[in-house]
Amino acid sequence: MVGWEAIAGMFGKNAGTEDLEAFYPVRPECKADIPKTRFRPRVCIFYLPLLLLKLQFNSVCMPFFTRRISLYGSCTSSTYLFSQAGKTLSARRWHAAFSEDGHLDIAKVLRRIQRGGIHPSIKGLVWEFLLGCFDPNSSFEDRNQLRQQRRERYGMWKTECQNMVPVIGSGKFITTPIITDDGQPIEDGGWHVTSAVADKKVAQWMLSLHQIGLDVVRTDRALTFYENETNQAKLWDVLAIYSWVDDDIGYVQGMNDICSPMVILLENEADAFWCFERAMRKLRENFRCSTNSIGVQSQLSTLSQVIRTVDPKLHQHLEDLDGGEYLFAFRMLMVLFRREFSFIDALYLWEVMWAMEYNPNIFSSYELPSTASDSNSAQTFDQKLLKQYGKFERINVKNGHTDKNSALAVYLAASVLESKNKVILKEAKGLDDVVKIMGDITGNLDAKKACKEALKIQDKYLKKAKKS
Repeated sequence: MVGWEAIAGMFGKNAGTEDLEAFYPVRPECKADIPKTRFRPRVCIFYLPLLLLKLQFNSVCMPFFTRRISLYGSCTSSTYLFSQAGKTLSARRWHAAFSEDGHLDIAKVLRRIQRGGIHPSIKGLVWEFLLGCFDPNSSFEDRNQLRQQRRERYGMWKTECQNMVPVIGSGKFITTPIITDDGQPIEDGGWHVTSAVADKKVAQWMLSLHQIGLDVVRTDRALTFYENETNQAKLWDVLAIYSWVDDDIGYVQGMNDICSPMVILLENEADAFWCFERAMRKLRENFRCSTNSIGVQSQLSTLSQVIRTVDPKLHQHLEDLDGGEYLFAFRMLMVLFRREFSFIDALYLWEVMWAMEYNPNIFSSYELPSTASDSNSAQTFDQKLLKQYGKFERINVKNGHTDKNSALAVYLAASVLESKNKVILKEAKGLDDVVKIMGDITGNLDAKKACKEALKIQDKYLKKAKKS
């Protein structure tokens, strides 16, 4: 029998409405400057008369948990009402989604996330699955082994970097250059480089380290988490090591905004690295730079195509204002709307997006690319299998749409533009006006509504594209 005190603790008066600042506390002096947070976890709240709480749980209380009723008439200090069942993926529902040996019912989890996001207490763990760190069809033992292997691999890379720049892993980080452009060491008191660097890859990496440090200082400054230099150094370490491992892309400003939540949510630095690395698998081409362009322009081009198809009048107006390249949406796509939402709402938006974009082959596509490719081409998509896809990806699969630049973020940007359609057409007389109108959305967007509108635009675009 469950004791009444335990039940009261499980379903207390503030369940599901807890102050999110307990998870992501904000510095007092910054509270007035950050965007308003709209997301609230919606988990099950059951208010029972204290008399019932003292009765045997299984025989008396359980039958009431499936209905919304009022007990004993009016509500008094000792008699409460049942509330609506929650939509957020709670810790209880998360753990219940695993089989005895650890296989995850990903379809059930995706449904819950797409309806109401993820409770802060389990975000990091769930993100690892959404981003393809782990296969839902693996066991607890499989994942423990893989996690350990990855931690060891990260440790090797970190030691390799540490041997070149000893400040890595020290709990400190740098914000000034450690070598000159021609590879000569800069005197720094012994923390960094002691001899000239001839290797081009090493020199290029070292030249980026102070820029990473400068960006770290500016990252999520409103959060008390980053008042601690050790936490800032953790973010710097992850970004520095990632830029060493992925030397093809290296480090580009904006990666710090993507990485920061992983560092906050996952206590183990190696786990945070791998979560970030998997997020970058989705985003890295946006950060690919050349002397003439940056990769995100491919998505901007897709955005232009989407608006031209679903709203020709708006597109033509933007063309007339020399905004046809849609560069005013650059920041949205580059850092996944981090600037347009509060920290908490941005995390909610990301997880809903990743759940909607989820493909059950994501893990194998990263770990065994050739096998995943063969698997995708050979699959027949029955209803059971389709449930393992997110809403957005399911539509793509059904339509045979495989354009990698048509990410959900593109349709989200389109939905934001559409929400400002009348204002832009009426008030925008130049590109600066468009930039101002788009800038005014900060803190005024509803993430859930934006995702719903994005799916509608996707559907409209695919139908019109088929006809043309």
